[in-house]
Amino acid sequence: MHLTFVRVPSQAHPFPQSIHSNQSPPLGFKVSTLERDKTKKKRLKEITFDSSSLTICAITGMMVCWPYFDPEFDNLPERIYGPPCRVCIDNDSMDECTVIKVDSVNKQGILLEVVQVLTNINLTILKSYISSDAGWFMDVFHVKDEHGDKIRDQNVINYIQQAIGTVREIENTVKAMAYRNDVFNNSDQLSEHTVIEMKGTDRPGLFSEISAALADLHCNIVEAHAWSHNARLACVAYISDQSTDTPIDDPHRLATIEGHLTTVLRATTTPTQSESEIVSPQEVKTAEFGEGTNMTDVERRLHQLMLSAGDFHRPEFEAMTPPPSPRSDGDEEGKKTVVSIENCHEKWYSIVSIECKDRPRLMFDTVCTLTDMQYVIFHASISSRDGRSLQEYFIRHVDGYALSSEIEKEKVIKCLEAAIERRVCEGVRLELSAENRVGLLSDITRVLRENGLSVVRADVKTQGEKAVNAFYLKDILGNEVDTDVVESVKKEMDDVIDFEVKNDGGGSSSQQGRCLSSSPPQRSPGFLSLGDVLKSQIQRFSHNFIPTN
Repeated sequence: MHLTFVRVPSQAHPFPQSIHSNQSPPLGFKVSTLERDKTKKKRLKEITFDSSSLTICAITGMMVCWPYFDPEFDNLPERIYGPPCRVCIDNDSMDECTVIKVDSVNKQGILLEVVQVLTNINLTILKSYISSDAGWFMDVFHVKDEHGDKIRDQNVINYIQQAIGTVREIENTVKAMAYRNDVFNNSDQLSEHTVIEMKGTDRPGLFSEISAALADLHCNIVEAHAWSHNARLACVAYISDQSTDTPIDDPHRLATIEGHLTTVLRATTTPTQSESEIVSPQEVKTAEFGEGTNMTDVERRLHQLMLSAGDFHRPEFEAMTPPPSPRSDGDEEGKKTVVSIENCHEKWYSIVSIECKDRPRLMFDTVCTLTDMQYVIFHASISSRDGRSLQEYFIRHVDGYALSSEIEKEKVIKCLEAAIERRVCEGVRLELSAENRVGLLSDITRVLRENGLSVVRADVKTQGEKAVNAFYLKDILGNEVDTDVVESVKKEMDDVIDFEVKNDGGGSSSQQGRCLSSSPPQRSPGFLSLGDVLKSQIQRFSHNFIPTN
């Protein structure tokens, strides 16, 4: 029987140039022919080639072809190697915690994505083992929920499986975040507002000045988060137009806002030459967060802003001050963070060892910093004992090399210490709740500044018609705040604002960490000197004359 192969493109003439039958059809063809058997009856003979892209049919001695896509071809890697990600949640192996096992195809940053999923729902990671050699990622996490119990809620279990199982695919991650919003009643309102990022040198009253500047520019602050550490400030604020409550997208108006806030950030003392070499300039810019933006996305951005602002360098006046000695009562708070790095020459790894006080979100902070510094974590072991966290990471730079110089090791050590410290606030935690209105944050921070209080960290949120604010406070010299000063502030705002003070970290309900009391003040608490009061008032009036062009 003589067959002629004909290649027919889509929407073309059904009989283009033929290919003689002595040429073998390429792989991926499904060949169907009509033959006559011994009974002289026509029957269909079909030959299939797996990697198919075309189908050929015989029509009375001639064969035509058209596009053919095998529906099983996309699943071929999964059929060969198994699913790209397996998530197993085990509540039976351990009595006091839930075990989460993750097996996945490896990629840069996947450990941070998995830890971020667990941190999103406030899980505490008690122990973890990580291995990601040979292109495969295997993780074991021992976790508890925020109440110290196992994970029993099936909705939470489903979210973990869906979110971790889809971290490799952007479109599925968005679906997982939408599912999370439904499960945890977390609306995605932040994507409807403009994001402003700020970083620069910190000073007493700076957050109050930023709030006042945005109010003067007719911007409503929907949500804001600010961190202060080692005389550096990083802030992420979600704003909207004051009159319409819609995002601000006018380029000229955004440029005006950025310019005005930059002027506020730069209205400080001139840095010394050594500081100007290591600290990036004050910067304000609009940012974009995708759909499903959550708190850990904001926290990672705050880590990045603080890192670029150089908060791992201690101010000169602090560098000359000896660190506080451990407390005589053996309190764990007296033990400082210890970070060390050594090289494993046999395997070309750098081994990073961290010992510090254990707390929630600690692993997220350290993994986030290593990932943002372009290091790949191949193996890791995390454990907690007697309130102390022990972490060990086997890392290489993304170029495949271990840390080679002492300068590079010293920088990594300082950055990890800063990442651990910047979340742990020293001072009094002040929680305020009031009916939301335009300019509320500006008024609250103004009262705090007028009473000689400085905000070292702020978490401002809007929940329906309520504005919920949490501030960590010190006086303008960085010392602890006396209760008399707090009572004075309370009297000024108690008529319209629900007021609650939390100190020494006891009962703090913040998801971002606990407020730890600082070392005892060096002078008599409760009374600001005349010089302190004059300095506070001079700063208050001088900052009102910042040019707004």
